[in-house]
Amino acid sequence: MKISRELLVAMGVIAMSSGAAMAADSVQAYAHPTLFGTQKETVVTAENDVVVGGKVYKPCHVKSIDKKQNVIVGRKAKEMLCDMQTKMDQRRGGLYDPKMPVLRSELAFLISEGLGLSKGDSSKYTDLDANYWAKTEIERVLTADVMIGYPDSTFKPDRAITKAEVFCTFAKLMNINASKTAVPALNGTTIKHIPTWAYAATNEVVASGLLNSVPNTDKVINDEYLSKEQVAYFISAMKRNFQIDLSNGAIGCATKYEPVAVKIKLSERLSARTSTVGDTFTAKTTEDLTLAGKSFPAGSTVKGKVINVARPGVKNPGYLEVQFDTIKNGDTCAEFPKKLSCAQVNVMKNPNILARLLAAPFSMAGRVGGVAGRTVGASAVMVSDTVEEFGGNMSDAFADTFSLHPLKGAKDLGSSVISIGKCAYNLSKYVVSGTFGVLYEFVDECKYLIVPNTTNDSSLNPDEELTIIF
Repeated sequence: MKISRELLVAMGVIAMSSGAAMAADSVQAYAHPTLFGTQKETVVTAENDVVVGGKVYKPCHVKSIDKKQNVIVGRKAKEMLCDMQTKMDQRRGGLYDPKMPVLRSELAFLISEGLGLSKGDSSKYTDLDANYWAKTEIERVLTADVMIGYPDSTFKPDRAITKAEVFCTFAKLMNINASKTAVPALNGTTIKHIPTWAYAATNEVVASGLLNSVPNTDKVINDEYLSKEQVAYFISAMKRNFQIDLSNGAIGCATKYEPVAVKIKLSERLSARTSTVGDTFTAKTTEDLTLAGKSFPAGSTVKGKVINVARPGVKNPGYLEVQFDTIKNGDTCAEFPKKLSCAQVNVMKNPNILARLLAAPFSMAGRVGGVAGRTVGASAVMVSDTVEEFGGNMSDAFADTFSLHPLKGAKDLGSSVISIGKCAYNLSKYVVSGTFGVLYEFVDECKYLIVPNTTNDSSLNPDEELTIIF
């Protein structure tokens, strides 16, 4: 009876181990990115929410090139918000909720981090102890005179701050001409919950145009408080649309600047099909321009790089994200601003047939070879890992059994069997994925050769004139 009970327990252990292993098993690397709902082999550095069921979607906050909806040129607001959320989570234990009203401490944090305030003196407020999560940032905004405390020597960091107070804080940072007495209105609708003492500041904020970049303008108009998310977008819009100069302090540091329009033609083709993250490219200006007080004639060299690529796949056009860095003419050089406003392109119909014929053999060999190589390589690694795991488990099974630990030995034996089953299952996925990938890449290259406009939406071509406005 004792032996029977032990055998039953051992079988239960094996069954539970098998179930847990299969539940935890989640192979995320396949030879082709659009099969089995994965994007492992697609280089995507954006937030995870742009990958849904193996299909890449553009994030809602991206800025696309007009007429090239899958060529992206910038996305700063969401990146800054996510960066701030990460920092706040690290110091507050995950209490950050972007949809909730912004607190005084959080506004101080967002302004300090968003504008890069660095100087701060020790505060004398009684409710800011040395371990308070945003003490450093609060001290920085206090030193910059952007925010102030209360007459009772408290800062009240955990109190929600009204949108009227937020507008007054931001009005200190900008020099905008606006009515001091008119009832504030946004897009023709009166802004609610604004007392008369905040009319002037609110009108300045409205006149700046920055509120149009804040998510959900209806809530901006109707709610008494702004959310953390809205304030983060507000700061990001300020950094994008205003020149920030902290050399004379934070008061009035944000000033409007004249946009710079650059017209260029690329010297090479950039495509979501073939480009990789980190690729550099050059372009030539087609008109004279002045940037950072320096003159650049037509024909000046523009340099940039590819910073994000999502490969095209089944029912997925992919996308390409590029960044323009510098312009140079002889010894004269300047960096482009990071505050890109918009971009548009005069679309070329199709790359010429000779260019496609010459390029196709190389891109086809590269793409097909890449899929085949990943299939063979990944399969070899998987088999090697399984052999190692199987050998280790079998060794433990014999050692434990003959050390008078039969339950543990049975569990090890079960793990050995499971490892073989998992390997066979996942190996079949690799083989199917690799076969599909090779066929897909071959057909896609042939399709591009015959009907190249199917990929024009996620590429930039040498003969297309691109206009970028910073």
